[in-house]
Amino acid sequence: MATQFITEAGTGSGSGAEDVPRLAARGVTVGYGGRTVIDGLDVTIPPGVITTIIGPNGCGKSTLLRTLTRLLKPDHGTVVLDGEDIGRLRTRDVAKKLGLLPQAPVAPEGLTVADLVARGRHPHQSWLRQWSSDDVGVVERALAMTGVSELADRPVDSLSGGQRQRVWISMTLAQGTDLLLLDEPTTYLDLAHAIDVLDLVDDLHESGRTVVMVLHDLNLATRYSDNLIVMRAGSVLAQGHPREVITAELLREAFGLNAMVIDDPVGDRPLIVPIGRTHVRREP
Repeated sequence: MATQFITEAGTGSGSGAEDVPRLAARGVTVGYGGRTVIDGLDVTIPPGVITTIIGPNGCGKSTLLRTLTRLLKPDHGTVVLDGEDIGRLRTRDVAKKLGLLPQAPVAPEGLTVADLVARGRHPHQSWLRQWSSDDVGVVERALAMTGVSELADRPVDSLSGGQRQRVWISMTLAQGTDLLLLDEPTTYLDLAHAIDVLDLVDDLHESGRTVVMVLHDLNLATRYSDNLIVMRAGSVLAQGHPREVITAELLREAFGLNAMVIDDPVGDRPLIVPIGRTHVRREP
């Protein structure tokens, strides 16, 4: 059985506010149509790092992410956001603390980049507080941070896949949150655009944000993450830094994958080399 590792970051060692996690699941059970997908899961998201959830198809990765953002209501257990039950918070208050990029989001036809990013300011609007110059400044900074300022007047549906992902991330930044959850942000992107988006995610982390994302590509997950949550069959199999977690044994247990784990020649993370039945080098 694979060993479960828990990173020290964010566990807290004293008392008071430092012991309260930004985001955590406590005994969460979630299902669809009478089928349980996640059963009694406990997980804490360390602050200030990139956490990536990995696991085989159907193991509950996206279900966990959607539950952490309150898009799915647990049958049992609690999701805690800044020490409070997220299910008891107003939607507007959750949106002020947590930004979500779902899988393959779709913008209304003809909507411009600037208009889409401006929608990130909706949680901050009310009949007492209308659109202001402060909101304009936030939107402009979000566009600049993601490198899409020059696309502001373009329709979203006219952009490339990589450009669209940057725009959607820009909208989540406009919410003004420092906690970002991204559900498969590289889906449908070629490798070059996937690297471009993940470099942006890394920049956001370096600017002080906590990021949680779901990825399918294991080598990209290990290279861009400080903390991995490895899932199998609705449970957390292991959690921790990629150097501690990724082993040939764990890959067999979690994915049924035969692979070598070697040092990444361009970084300080492990590199996974899958081994197929016909791809083993044979001596002449």
